[in-house]
Amino acid sequence: MNASPTRIPFHLAFPVRDIAEARAFYGDLLGCPEGRSAPEWVDFDFYGHQIVAHLAPGECGHKASSAVDGHEVPVRHFGAILPMDQWQALADKLVARQTRFVIEPYIRFKGEPGEQATMFFLDPSGNAIEMKSFANLDSLFAV
Repeated sequence: MNASPTRIPFHLAFPVRDIAEARAFYGDLLGCPEGRSAPEWVDFDFYGHQIVAHLAPGECGHKASSAVDGHEVPVRHFGAILPMDQWQALADKLVARQTRFVIEPYIRFKGEPGEQATMFFLDPSGNAIEMKSFANLDSLFAV
């Protein structure tokens, strides 16, 4: 998936315990094309953004959570905002692959400004990922 010409992609580097696990998770499961790599790191096209998995086992995992809409959300997390049909297809794929969710796919802030579909899961290294979607992207920053 390529970055939108009107939106500037972000770059995120994060720790993983094993490069092969990262390739299987981000490349095979999430479908993110692989970019450059070396024995100690690999980058991926994460829905139009550049993420880089760095081999650093001692830095892995999330530790704290915060209450949001009745759920304990991992404080340290990253993710992408997808069109609703793509979000639903990913949710269905993850459920079919028996992914263990931190927070199962659901609609958050139902009927309120900023209503959104969201789900949280961990990669094999314990990095928390949130994938979300908005029926109306104009409500992304609604209060």
